[in-house]
Amino acid sequence: MSAEAEDRRAEPASASAPASGEVPEPTVVDPVSAPDAEGRPRRTTRRFPLFTRDTARPEGGGRAASGDAPAPVRQWPILVVLGTVGIGLLMTALDVFRYGLLLIGAALLAGAVLRWVVPDVGMLAVRSRFTDMVTYTVLGTAIVLLAMMAQPRPWLTIPFLDDTLHYTISSQGG
Repeated sequence: MSAEAEDRRAEPASASAPASGEVPEPTVVDPVSAPDAEGRPRRTTRRFPLFTRDTARPEGGGRAASGDAPAPVRQWPILVVLGTVGIGLLMTALDVFRYGLLLIGAALLAGAVLRWVVPDVGMLAVRSRFTDMVTYTVLGTAIVLLAMMAQPRPWLTIPFLDDTLHYTISSQGG
């Protein structure tokens, strides 16, 4: 038994009892217990709770600027990406679809780069950094490639896709 434990045992009960009206300090009974919301020690488990009360902030999900700055300044990464996507959608609506879609894909690729380079990107962080980067990169690349292959007069032709399309259409018709 340690000396500290012996000292606690040797103290009289009146010395350790709280004065009238005071709330006793919670005691931790073992290394895996922690006080609950009311301050009573409670044994914690490694099991997931039945109901989740809150969620963890994603890695890098802090503010992109100090808390004193206005909201648009704190969330500039997501505003840059959404603003660029908005301009791309406007261009697409104004019948400049190929450039609009290229701008949308470039905005997603820029979001992936921002997620990689900037430590705190605010609301641009949705999942883990790796998952966000992969998601933004795959979607941005797919949109750019599809925009470049769009008809009429595609900028990019991939021969095996053309052969696959012709094979499926010819085998379906006859």
